[in-house]
Amino acid sequence: MPLMSKPETWKACEGRVVDGKYPIRRQLGGSGHSAAFLTELPGTAQKAAIKLIASEAGEIDRQVARLRATAKLSHPHLLRVFDSGRCRLDSSAYVYVVMEFAEEDLSEILPQRALAPAEVSELLPPLLDALSYLHEKGYVHGRVKPSNVLAVSDQLKLSADSITPISEPSSARRRRDVYDAPETAAGIVSPAGDVWSVGVTLVAALTQNVTLAEQSDPGKPALPDTIPEPYRGIARECLHLDPKRRCSLGEIRARLQPAARSVPVPMAAAKVPPGATKSRKPLYALVLVCVAAVLLAVSVFRSRGKSSSEQTAETPQPASQTALAPATTTPAPEAKTRAPEAKVPAPETAPPAKNRASSSTSEGAVVHQVMPDLSQSARNTIHGTIKISVVVDVGPSGKVIAAKFKSAGPSHYFAGKTLAAAEQWQFSPPQENGEPAASSWLLQFRLRRGGVEASPQRITR
Repeated sequence: MPLMSKPETWKACEGRVVDGKYPIRRQLGGSGHSAAFLTELPGTAQKAAIKLIASEAGEIDRQVARLRATAKLSHPHLLRVFDSGRCRLDSSAYVYVVMEFAEEDLSEILPQRALAPAEVSELLPPLLDALSYLHEKGYVHGRVKPSNVLAVSDQLKLSADSITPISEPSSARRRRDVYDAPETAAGIVSPAGDVWSVGVTLVAALTQNVTLAEQSDPGKPALPDTIPEPYRGIARECLHLDPKRRCSLGEIRARLQPAARSVPVPMAAAKVPPGATKSRKPLYALVLVCVAAVLLAVSVFRSRGKSSSEQTAETPQPASQTALAPATTTPAPEAKTRAPEAKVPAPETAPPAKNRASSSTSEGAVVHQVMPDLSQSARNTIHGTIKISVVVDVGPSGKVIAAKFKSAGPSHYFAGKTLAAAEQWQFSPPQENGEPAASSWLLQFRLRRGGVEASPQRITR
């Protein structure tokens, strides 16, 4: 069966239907081996992601069986698998898997900025919790990497389509990149391989440079001093070439505690017997105590932004300031994010909105505005000001007929919420020869932790 050689060739699948029930919408990502698309669950409008995997004929049945076993796993920090099977598109056979739709993943953030240490401290516990669950159930994840660390609503989740039973023969498995443990090249897949992947992901998150993980002498990763403790020590103990010398998930948790040691623990004393993690209270039970910290950690993928240049000087932040509020911080009372009839601030160069509307209706005016619908937990991740500008085309009826970004800002999450709000604005149309006419407006939104402001300005094309 021919494999796709270029990611863009997967675009040809858009518009098709898989297994008679999953329409293939827009492509979300892809490689030469697989591609993910937007779809919907049958009989609903619920978004989902469908992944097509190019496989050799002899491997398809094994892959489908593995995916259907994976669908039985249930954990709050694992992506849900809804369905899987085989399908044919044209003359080629594929394995498909239908999963929860994720708004963003860590790989979209890291090309723009590294995570701050406090962000990593909130990122790691859900990831470690999901891996502990898998290892206790006899599985390994096998592909821990930024693109598989996902945000689904207010939850941080690991992908689930690569999960493999520890006992499954892995002779066909090969190392694909630095995130795969070195022994994967020999077909060896084990929980220790997931620990290696956590170490590389940790280095990538803090430095944006994954090559540091392998630029070292055997067993002595040469990690830069710029990586602060305890993260440098954690990464160092994850990245031993010998799988037996790598630290355990429990040891990583211990190092994340405020009183944790920041130097390597002697391996003889630190060794944790198999199954010792079963006696630990599952991390998700602690969410009842520190739910604010977990929710804010998830919001990091749609928060401060991919570039600090998007923040204004109005509320300067120290270089070490993160997008995460401390777990002990009491959230501000929930503010109303929609203001259907709120007064619209006028551009600084224009007369006050009230005077403009009463003195000249021929120029048009805003009669109804809608602010982005943001939860308090999402607003709590904003530092400074996020600026988003949207140009809307308004028909003679006064309703928006088209909207597009002039400046989308640093976050897909905030940009999407803002565009959806802009599409609901209404205007009194300008008059031309006594008849209502179309118009265009520039809507400038300023998102702050305390609320959202918008300034409209009519523009000419």
